[in-house]
Amino acid sequence: MAPERAREIAAGFDLRALPADFYANPYPVYDVLRETEPVRRMPDGSWFLTRHADLSSVYRDAQAFSSDKKVEFTPKYGAGSALLEHHTTSLVFNDPPLHTRVRKLMMGALTRRAIGEMEPGLVTLVDGLLDAIKARGGGDLIEDFASAIPVEIIGNLLGVPHADRGPLRGWSLAILGALEPKLTQQQEDLGNRSVREFTDYLRVLVAQRRQHPGDPEHDVLTRLIQGESGEQLGEAELLQNCIFILNAGHETTTNLIGNALVALQEWPQERRRLLQAIGSRPEGAGLEPVMTMAVDEFLRFESSNQLGNRRALRACEVGGVALPEGALVTLCIGAANRDPAQFERPGVLDLARANNRHLAFGFGIHQCAGLSLARLEGRVAIGRFLARFPAYQLTAQPTRGGRARFRGFLQAPFSI
Repeated sequence: MAPERAREIAAGFDLRALPADFYANPYPVYDVLRETEPVRRMPDGSWFLTRHADLSSVYRDAQAFSSDKKVEFTPKYGAGSALLEHHTTSLVFNDPPLHTRVRKLMMGALTRRAIGEMEPGLVTLVDGLLDAIKARGGGDLIEDFASAIPVEIIGNLLGVPHADRGPLRGWSLAILGALEPKLTQQQEDLGNRSVREFTDYLRVLVAQRRQHPGDPEHDVLTRLIQGESGEQLGEAELLQNCIFILNAGHETTTNLIGNALVALQEWPQERRRLLQAIGSRPEGAGLEPVMTMAVDEFLRFESSNQLGNRRALRACEVGGVALPEGALVTLCIGAANRDPAQFERPGVLDLARANNRHLAFGFGIHQCAGLSLARLEGRVAIGRFLARFPAYQLTAQPTRGGRARFRGFLQAPFSI
Protein backbone atom coordinates (compact mmCIF):
# COMPACT_ATOMS: atom_id res chain seq x y z
CA MET A 1 0.00 0.00 0.00
CA ALA A 2 1.36 3.40 -1.00
CA PRO A 3 2.04 5.84 1.89
CA GLU A 4 -0.44 8.40 0.56
CA ARG A 5 -3.16 5.73 0.40
CA ALA A 6 -2.42 4.65 3.97
CA ARG A 7 -2.72 8.27 5.13
CA GLU A 8 -6.00 8.65 3.25
CA ILE A 9 -7.54 5.58 4.91
CA ALA A 10 -6.18 6.60 8.33
CA ALA A 11 -7.66 10.11 8.01
CA GLY A 12 -11.18 8.72 7.74
CA PHE A 13 -10.58 5.48 9.62
CA ASP A 14 -13.83 3.72 10.49
CA LEU A 15 -14.04 0.00 11.33
CA ARG A 16 -17.55 -0.05 9.89
CA ALA A 17 -16.45 1.25 6.49
CA LEU A 18 -13.14 -0.37 5.58
CA PRO A 19 -11.97 -0.46 1.95
CA ALA A 20 -10.85 -3.68 0.25
CA ASP A 21 -7.17 -2.71 0.14
CA PHE A 22 -7.15 -2.33 3.93
CA TYR A 23 -8.04 -6.01 4.37
CA ALA A 24 -5.20 -6.98 2.03
CA ASN A 25 -2.62 -5.09 4.12
CA PRO A 26 -3.77 -3.09 7.16
CA TYR A 27 -0.32 -2.46 8.61
CA PRO A 28 0.58 0.78 6.77
CA VAL A 29 -2.71 2.25 8.04
CA TYR A 30 -1.94 1.09 11.57
CA ASP A 31 1.50 2.68 11.29
CA VAL A 32 -0.03 6.05 10.40
CA LEU A 33 -2.58 5.81 13.23
CA ARG A 34 0.11 4.85 15.75
CA GLU A 35 2.25 7.81 14.72
CA THR A 36 -0.52 10.42 14.50
CA GLU A 37 -3.49 9.29 16.65
CA PRO A 38 -2.46 6.36 18.84
CA VAL A 39 -5.62 6.78 20.93
CA ARG A 40 -8.09 7.68 18.19
CA ARG A 41 -11.68 8.75 18.70
CA MET A 42 -13.78 6.80 16.21
CA PRO A 43 -16.89 8.04 14.37
CA ASP A 44 -19.14 5.94 16.66
CA GLY A 45 -17.60 7.51 19.79
CA SER A 46 -15.41 4.53 20.71
CA TRP A 47 -11.61 4.61 20.98
CA PHE A 48 -9.02 2.76 18.89
CA LEU A 49 -5.60 1.96 20.44
CA THR A 50 -2.51 1.05 18.41
CA ARG A 51 0.51 1.31 20.77
CA HIS A 52 1.95 -1.76 22.51
CA ALA A 53 2.35 0.09 25.83
CA ASP A 54 -1.26 1.31 25.80
CA LEU A 55 -2.68 -2.15 25.05
CA SER A 56 -0.53 -3.65 27.80
CA SER A 57 -1.80 -1.11 30.32
CA VAL A 58 -5.45 -1.85 29.45
CA TYR A 59 -4.92 -5.62 29.55
CA ARG A 60 -3.22 -5.26 32.92
CA ASP A 61 -6.03 -3.24 34.53
CA ALA A 62 -9.04 -5.57 34.76
CA GLN A 63 -10.48 -3.39 37.52
CA ALA A 64 -10.84 -0.40 35.21
CA PHE A 65 -11.57 -2.20 31.93
CA SER A 66 -14.30 -4.81 31.57
CA SER A 67 -14.47 -7.66 29.07
CA ASP A 68 -18.22 -8.07 29.58
CA LYS A 69 -19.96 -7.35 26.25
CA LYS A 70 -23.63 -7.10 27.21
CA VAL A 71 -23.69 -3.31 26.84
CA GLU A 72 -21.92 -3.42 23.48
CA PHE A 73 -23.51 -6.51 21.93
CA THR A 74 -27.19 -6.09 22.92
CA PRO A 75 -27.86 -3.34 20.34
CA LYS A 76 -25.63 -5.11 17.81
CA TYR A 77 -27.34 -8.52 17.87
CA GLY A 78 -30.69 -7.75 19.46
CA ALA A 79 -32.15 -8.91 22.76
CA GLY A 80 -32.95 -12.61 22.82
CA SER A 81 -30.81 -13.51 19.79
CA ALA A 82 -28.68 -16.66 19.70
CA LEU A 83 -25.54 -14.64 18.93
CA LEU A 84 -26.13 -12.38 21.92
CA GLU A 85 -26.57 -15.32 24.28
CA HIS A 86 -23.43 -17.00 22.97
CA HIS A 87 -21.05 -14.05 22.89
CA THR A 88 -22.13 -12.68 26.27
CA THR A 89 -21.85 -16.05 28.01
CA SER A 90 -18.51 -17.32 26.66
CA LEU A 91 -15.32 -17.11 28.70
CA VAL A 92 -13.56 -14.45 26.66
CA PHE A 93 -16.36 -11.88 26.91
CA ASN A 94 -16.94 -12.09 30.65
CA ASP A 95 -15.48 -10.81 33.89
CA PRO A 96 -14.99 -12.64 37.18
CA PRO A 97 -16.64 -14.55 38.76
CA LEU A 98 -17.95 -16.39 35.64
CA HIS A 99 -14.61 -15.95 33.88
CA THR A 100 -12.71 -17.27 36.89
CA ARG A 101 -14.92 -20.36 37.30
CA VAL A 102 -14.86 -21.39 33.64
CA ARG A 103 -11.16 -20.71 33.15
CA LYS A 104 -10.23 -22.74 36.23
CA LEU A 105 -12.20 -25.72 34.97
CA MET A 106 -10.65 -25.50 31.49
CA MET A 107 -7.10 -25.11 32.72
CA GLY A 108 -7.39 -28.30 34.77
CA ALA A 109 -7.51 -30.21 31.47
CA LEU A 110 -4.87 -28.05 29.74
CA THR A 111 -1.95 -28.67 32.08
CA ARG A 112 1.58 -28.93 30.73
CA ARG A 113 1.47 -32.69 31.24
CA ALA A 114 -1.87 -33.07 29.46
CA ILE A 115 -0.68 -31.02 26.49
CA GLY A 116 2.58 -32.96 26.32
CA GLU A 117 0.58 -36.18 26.14
CA MET A 118 -1.23 -34.82 23.07
CA GLU A 119 1.95 -34.53 20.98
CA PRO A 120 2.20 -38.15 19.71
CA GLY A 121 -1.41 -38.05 18.50
CA LEU A 122 -0.81 -34.64 16.91
CA VAL A 123 2.25 -35.94 15.06
CA THR A 124 0.23 -38.89 13.76
CA LEU A 125 -2.56 -36.56 12.61
CA VAL A 126 -0.17 -34.16 10.85
CA ASP A 127 1.75 -36.98 9.16
CA GLY A 128 -1.52 -38.47 7.90
CA LEU A 129 -2.50 -35.13 6.35
CA LEU A 130 0.95 -34.83 4.78
CA ASP A 131 0.66 -38.35 3.34
CA ALA A 132 -2.62 -37.40 1.67
CA ILE A 133 -1.10 -34.20 0.28
CA LYS A 134 1.86 -36.14 -1.13
CA ALA A 135 -0.47 -38.64 -2.80
CA ARG A 136 -2.29 -35.75 -4.53
CA GLY A 137 0.88 -33.82 -5.39
CA GLY A 138 -0.32 -30.72 -3.55
CA GLY A 139 -3.56 -29.20 -2.38
CA ASP A 140 -4.70 -26.22 -0.36
CA LEU A 141 -2.75 -25.03 2.69
CA ILE A 142 -5.94 -24.06 4.50
CA GLU A 143 -8.56 -26.60 3.49
CA ASP A 144 -6.28 -29.65 3.33
CA PHE A 145 -3.93 -28.86 6.21
CA ALA A 146 -4.21 -25.83 8.50
CA SER A 147 -7.94 -26.04 9.23
CA ALA A 148 -7.97 -29.83 9.66
CA ILE A 149 -5.55 -29.85 12.60
CA PRO A 150 -7.30 -27.75 15.27
CA VAL A 151 -10.71 -29.25 14.43
CA GLU A 152 -9.32 -32.68 15.30
CA ILE A 153 -7.37 -31.56 18.37
CA ILE A 154 -10.21 -29.55 19.92
CA GLY A 155 -12.69 -32.22 18.85
CA ASN A 156 -10.58 -34.73 20.78
CA LEU A 157 -10.45 -32.44 23.84
CA LEU A 158 -14.24 -32.32 23.97
CA GLY A 159 -14.72 -35.89 22.81
CA VAL A 160 -16.71 -34.97 19.68
CA PRO A 161 -17.15 -38.16 17.59
CA HIS A 162 -15.20 -38.03 14.32
CA ALA A 163 -18.36 -38.57 12.30
CA ASP A 164 -19.85 -35.38 13.80
CA ARG A 165 -16.98 -32.99 13.04
CA GLY A 166 -17.96 -32.01 9.50
CA PRO A 167 -20.03 -28.90 10.37
CA LEU A 168 -17.62 -27.54 13.00
CA ARG A 169 -15.52 -25.33 10.70
CA GLY A 170 -18.56 -23.78 9.02
CA TRP A 171 -20.24 -23.06 12.36
CA SER A 172 -17.02 -21.55 13.70
CA LEU A 173 -16.44 -19.25 10.73
CA ALA A 174 -20.03 -18.00 10.86
CA ILE A 175 -20.14 -17.38 14.63
CA LEU A 176 -16.76 -15.66 14.80
CA GLY A 177 -17.47 -13.79 11.58
CA ALA A 178 -20.38 -12.16 13.38
CA LEU A 179 -17.85 -10.39 15.61
CA GLU A 180 -16.84 -8.15 12.70
CA PRO A 181 -17.49 -4.43 13.29
CA LYS A 182 -20.08 -4.29 10.50
CA LEU A 183 -22.47 -7.13 9.67
CA THR A 184 -24.65 -7.79 6.66
CA GLN A 185 -28.08 -9.27 7.34
CA GLN A 186 -26.90 -12.49 5.70
CA GLN A 187 -23.90 -12.74 8.06
CA GLU A 188 -26.09 -12.08 11.09
CA ASP A 189 -28.68 -14.66 10.03
CA LEU A 190 -26.00 -17.27 9.36
CA GLY A 191 -24.34 -16.56 12.71
CA ASN A 192 -27.61 -16.95 14.62
CA ARG A 193 -28.48 -20.15 12.78
CA SER A 194 -25.01 -21.57 13.44
CA VAL A 195 -25.26 -20.90 17.18
CA ARG A 196 -28.66 -22.61 17.30
CA GLU A 197 -27.47 -25.64 15.33
CA PHE A 198 -24.27 -25.92 17.36
CA THR A 199 -26.21 -25.64 20.64
CA ASP A 200 -28.73 -28.28 19.57
CA TYR A 201 -25.88 -30.65 18.72
CA LEU A 202 -24.10 -30.02 22.02
CA ARG A 203 -27.22 -30.69 24.08
CA VAL A 204 -27.21 -34.24 22.75
CA LEU A 205 -23.46 -34.63 23.24
CA VAL A 206 -23.66 -33.34 26.82
CA ALA A 207 -26.53 -35.70 27.65
CA GLN A 208 -24.47 -38.61 26.35
CA ARG A 209 -21.41 -37.53 28.34
CA ARG A 210 -23.44 -37.24 31.51
CA GLN A 211 -24.39 -40.89 31.07
CA HIS A 212 -20.88 -41.97 30.04
CA PRO A 213 -18.27 -39.58 31.55
CA GLY A 214 -14.74 -39.39 30.19
CA ASP A 215 -11.49 -38.81 32.07
CA PRO A 216 -11.74 -35.26 33.51
CA GLU A 217 -7.93 -34.96 33.42
CA HIS A 218 -8.08 -34.99 29.61
CA ASP A 219 -11.74 -34.57 28.61
CA VAL A 220 -12.64 -30.89 28.91
CA LEU A 221 -16.35 -31.54 28.40
CA THR A 222 -16.49 -34.05 31.27
CA ARG A 223 -14.57 -31.61 33.44
CA LEU A 224 -16.96 -28.77 32.65
CA ILE A 225 -19.98 -31.00 33.34
CA GLN A 226 -18.69 -32.31 36.67
CA GLY A 227 -17.37 -28.98 37.92
CA GLU A 228 -14.85 -28.63 40.72
CA SER A 229 -15.03 -27.94 44.47
CA GLY A 230 -18.81 -27.79 44.36
CA GLU A 231 -18.80 -25.27 41.48
CA GLN A 232 -20.81 -26.28 38.43
CA LEU A 233 -21.81 -24.39 35.31
CA GLY A 234 -25.41 -23.79 34.41
CA GLU A 235 -26.67 -25.42 31.22
CA ALA A 236 -26.36 -22.24 29.11
CA GLU A 237 -22.87 -21.51 30.50
CA LEU A 238 -21.80 -25.06 29.69
CA LEU A 239 -23.14 -25.14 26.14
CA GLN A 240 -21.93 -21.67 25.16
CA ASN A 241 -18.44 -22.23 26.53
CA CYS A 242 -18.15 -25.52 24.63
CA ILE A 243 -18.91 -23.54 21.48
CA PHE A 244 -16.31 -21.00 22.55
CA ILE A 245 -13.61 -23.67 23.05
CA LEU A 246 -14.21 -25.18 19.64
CA ASN A 247 -14.35 -21.80 17.89
CA ALA A 248 -11.41 -20.13 19.62
CA GLY A 249 -9.15 -23.15 19.32
CA HIS A 250 -10.03 -23.63 15.68
CA GLU A 251 -9.94 -20.24 14.00
CA THR A 252 -6.81 -18.79 15.59
CA THR A 253 -4.70 -21.93 15.11
CA THR A 254 -5.86 -22.34 11.51
CA ASN A 255 -4.73 -18.75 10.87
CA LEU A 256 -1.41 -19.27 12.65
CA ILE A 257 -0.47 -22.25 10.47
CA GLY A 258 -1.81 -20.80 7.23
CA ASN A 259 -0.32 -17.34 7.77
CA ALA A 260 3.06 -18.87 8.60
CA LEU A 261 3.28 -21.07 5.51
CA VAL A 262 2.22 -18.20 3.23
CA ALA A 263 4.67 -15.79 4.93
CA LEU A 264 7.54 -18.19 4.29
CA GLN A 265 6.79 -17.89 0.57
CA GLU A 266 7.13 -14.12 0.86
CA TRP A 267 10.28 -14.20 3.01
CA PRO A 268 12.64 -16.68 1.25
CA GLN A 269 15.61 -15.82 3.47
CA GLU A 270 13.67 -16.77 6.60
CA ARG A 271 12.41 -19.89 4.87
CA ARG A 272 16.00 -20.93 4.10
CA ARG A 273 17.00 -20.22 7.70
CA LEU A 274 14.24 -22.45 9.05
CA LEU A 275 14.91 -25.21 6.53
CA GLN A 276 18.59 -25.21 7.47
CA ALA A 277 17.68 -25.55 11.14
CA ILE A 278 15.31 -28.44 10.37
CA GLY A 279 17.78 -30.15 8.05
CA SER A 280 20.60 -29.99 10.60
CA ARG A 281 18.65 -32.06 13.13
CA PRO A 282 17.90 -35.67 12.16
CA GLU A 283 14.19 -36.53 12.56
CA GLY A 284 13.62 -33.06 13.99
CA ALA A 285 15.52 -33.81 17.20
CA GLY A 286 16.05 -30.73 19.36
CA LEU A 287 13.91 -28.54 17.12
CA GLU A 288 11.46 -27.43 19.79
CA PRO A 289 13.27 -24.19 20.81
CA VAL A 290 13.83 -23.18 17.17
CA MET A 291 10.22 -23.85 16.18
CA THR A 292 8.78 -22.23 19.32
CA MET A 293 10.72 -19.05 18.57
CA ALA A 294 9.54 -19.17 14.95
CA VAL A 295 5.91 -19.69 15.96
CA ASP A 296 6.01 -16.67 18.26
CA GLU A 297 7.39 -14.54 15.45
CA PHE A 298 4.67 -15.73 13.06
CA LEU A 299 2.11 -14.80 15.73
CA ARG A 300 3.64 -11.35 16.13
CA PHE A 301 4.07 -10.66 12.43
CA GLU A 302 0.57 -11.76 11.34
CA SER A 303 -1.53 -11.96 14.49
CA SER A 304 -4.37 -14.44 14.04
CA ASN A 305 -6.62 -12.24 16.19
CA GLN A 306 -6.11 -8.59 15.26
CA LEU A 307 -8.63 -6.81 17.49
CA GLY A 308 -9.83 -6.99 21.09
CA ASN A 309 -12.33 -4.91 23.04
CA ARG A 310 -12.84 -3.50 26.53
CA ARG A 311 -15.25 -1.10 28.26
CA ALA A 312 -14.06 1.50 30.76
CA LEU A 313 -15.76 0.98 34.12
CA ARG A 314 -14.73 4.41 35.30
CA ALA A 315 -13.21 7.57 33.91
CA CYS A 316 -9.51 6.96 33.31
CA GLU A 317 -6.55 7.88 31.15
CA VAL A 318 -4.79 5.84 28.46
CA GLY A 319 -1.76 7.10 26.59
CA GLY A 320 -2.32 10.62 27.90
CA VAL A 321 -5.93 10.71 26.67
CA ALA A 322 -8.86 10.98 29.10
CA LEU A 323 -11.53 8.34 28.57
CA PRO A 324 -15.00 8.72 30.11
CA GLU A 325 -16.77 6.04 32.12
CA GLY A 326 -18.42 3.62 29.72
CA ALA A 327 -15.97 4.28 26.88
CA LEU A 328 -15.75 1.39 24.42
CA VAL A 329 -12.13 0.63 23.54
CA THR A 330 -10.78 -1.40 20.60
CA LEU A 331 -7.33 -2.88 21.20
CA CYS A 332 -5.51 -3.24 17.89
CA ILE A 333 -3.27 -6.24 18.50
CA GLY A 334 -2.04 -6.23 14.91
CA ALA A 335 -0.77 -2.65 15.29
CA ALA A 336 0.74 -3.19 18.76
CA ASN A 337 2.68 -6.21 17.50
CA ARG A 338 4.39 -3.99 14.93
CA ASP A 339 5.12 -1.08 17.25
CA PRO A 340 8.72 0.13 16.73
CA ALA A 341 8.82 1.29 20.35
CA GLN A 342 8.65 -2.40 21.35
CA PHE A 343 10.12 -4.31 18.40
CA GLU A 344 13.23 -3.63 16.34
CA ARG A 345 12.44 -3.66 12.60
CA PRO A 346 8.79 -4.55 13.32
CA GLY A 347 7.84 -4.91 9.65
CA VAL A 348 10.48 -7.61 9.10
CA LEU A 349 9.83 -11.33 9.69
CA ASP A 350 12.74 -12.44 11.90
CA LEU A 351 12.39 -16.07 13.01
CA ALA A 352 15.28 -15.69 15.45
CA ARG A 353 13.72 -12.67 17.18
CA ALA A 354 14.54 -12.79 20.90
CA ASN A 355 12.54 -11.32 23.80
CA ASN A 356 9.43 -11.37 21.63
CA ARG A 357 6.77 -9.86 23.88
CA HIS A 358 3.95 -9.98 21.35
CA LEU A 359 0.32 -9.65 22.37
CA ALA A 360 -1.17 -12.26 20.05
CA PHE A 361 -2.39 -14.24 23.08
CA GLY A 362 -3.51 -11.14 24.94
CA PHE A 363 -2.22 -10.36 28.41
CA GLY A 364 -3.43 -10.40 32.00
CA ILE A 365 -6.34 -12.43 33.36
CA HIS A 366 -7.76 -12.96 29.87
CA GLN A 367 -4.55 -14.25 28.31
CA CYS A 368 -5.43 -17.12 25.98
CA ALA A 369 -6.06 -20.28 28.03
CA GLY A 370 -4.95 -22.47 25.14
CA LEU A 371 -1.68 -20.70 24.28
CA SER A 372 0.51 -23.72 25.09
CA LEU A 373 -1.66 -25.97 22.94
CA ALA A 374 -1.61 -23.44 20.07
CA ARG A 375 2.19 -23.26 20.23
CA LEU A 376 2.40 -27.07 20.17
CA GLU A 377 0.09 -27.31 17.16
CA GLY A 378 2.00 -24.56 15.37
CA ARG A 379 5.49 -25.94 15.85
CA VAL A 380 4.52 -29.54 15.01
CA ALA A 381 2.41 -28.61 11.97
CA ILE A 382 4.77 -26.04 10.46
CA GLY A 383 7.96 -27.96 11.30
CA ARG A 384 6.78 -31.29 9.88
CA PHE A 385 5.27 -29.65 6.80
CA LEU A 386 8.58 -27.97 5.97
CA ALA A 387 10.59 -31.13 6.64
CA ARG A 388 8.32 -33.08 4.29
CA PHE A 389 7.81 -30.49 1.56
CA PRO A 390 10.78 -28.08 1.65
CA ALA A 391 10.19 -26.96 -1.95
CA TYR A 392 6.43 -26.28 -1.73
CA GLN A 393 5.18 -23.37 -3.83
CA LEU A 394 1.93 -21.45 -3.98
CA THR A 395 0.21 -22.00 -7.33
CA ALA A 396 -2.24 -19.08 -7.10
CA GLN A 397 -2.70 -15.91 -5.12
CA PRO A 398 -4.04 -16.87 -1.66
CA THR A 399 -7.55 -15.69 -0.83
CA ARG A 400 -7.83 -13.62 2.34
CA GLY A 401 -10.74 -14.11 4.70
CA GLY A 402 -11.81 -10.47 4.26
CA ARG A 403 -12.16 -9.79 7.98
CA ALA A 404 -10.66 -7.12 10.21
CA ARG A 405 -10.77 -9.03 13.52
CA PHE A 406 -9.41 -12.42 12.45
CA ARG A 407 -6.59 -12.34 9.92
CA GLY A 408 -6.12 -15.43 7.84
CA PHE A 409 -6.74 -17.08 4.48
CA LEU A 410 -9.67 -19.05 3.13
CA GLN A 411 -7.68 -20.71 0.34
CA ALA A 412 -3.99 -21.02 -0.54
CA PRO A 413 -3.41 -23.57 -3.33
CA PHE A 414 0.09 -25.08 -3.50
CA SER A 415 2.20 -27.74 -5.16
CA ILE A 416 4.99 -29.82 -3.61
